[in-house]
Amino acid sequence: MARLSNKVALVFGGGSAGGEINNGLATSIVYAQAGAKVVIVDVNEEAVTSGIARLQAECDIAGVPFEGTGFVGDVTSEESVASVVEQVIAHYGRIDILHNNVGIARMGGPIEMSLDEWEFVMRINLTSAFLTCKFVLPHMLEQGSGSIVNVSSIGGMRYIGYNYPSYSATKGAMIQFTTNLALQYARNGIRANCVAPGYIESPMMYKQISGNFNSVEEMVEARNALSPTGKMGDCFDVAYASLFLASDEAKYVNGVCLPVDGGLSQQSAPSI
Repeated sequence: MARLSNKVALVFGGGSAGGEINNGLATSIVYAQAGAKVVIVDVNEEAVTSGIARLQAECDIAGVPFEGTGFVGDVTSEESVASVVEQVIAHYGRIDILHNNVGIARMGGPIEMSLDEWEFVMRINLTSAFLTCKFVLPHMLEQGSGSIVNVSSIGGMRYIGYNYPSYSATKGAMIQFTTNLALQYARNGIRANCVAPGYIESPMMYKQISGNFNSVEEMVEARNALSPTGKMGDCFDVAYASLFLASDEAKYVNGVCLPVDGGLSQQSAPSI
């Protein structure tokens, strides 16, 4: 498949320590197998190295040539994001797809959470997208084309049973941030859309959400039960939705938030 042939995709949060499949790496794999030159960015050097190795391996298995690279970058640093974008432009001459996948979840409301931790979540989950757009958009404007795919969450659209208002606030803000980008730059050939994952079985849930339960097994059982399908989605469900929004097949799709949730957003609010 060559749905992204000759396109350069820049994926912030595309790495993975140990090469385990998360949303960012799954999306990078799908982009690469669709023909894109993929640049992954992660704050951890080992995550970049392992991510590239897994990308290459998955493309070899699929019989698809892989062209891409990775950079260590801190999405909370203006200087770091600017440097990464400059290096991508120097190497490839353009950026066709900007994918913002970076995000963390921290439990606790206003009483339990410190101001420093609240601001940390805001900076990683939301300010990061502001910074990547700040430095990528001028190149897309010069090209007269581009697709931005931001990862939000069903948790940014409604309550899903977890005490993480900082996460929900950032993911809700990401949706409106994306809408503003979509309308501001629509006449410049630039589209901006969101994907909003629901209950997805990903490394993040084991690392950042499992503490909300008595055991990992209880968490998995509860999340499966809360999905309308009776089973959580996986990272490639998020990746293929992103692929559609990034591709020219979605050339008239702009400013949408696409739920990837098995119908969760359409049913009554759960309680855990």
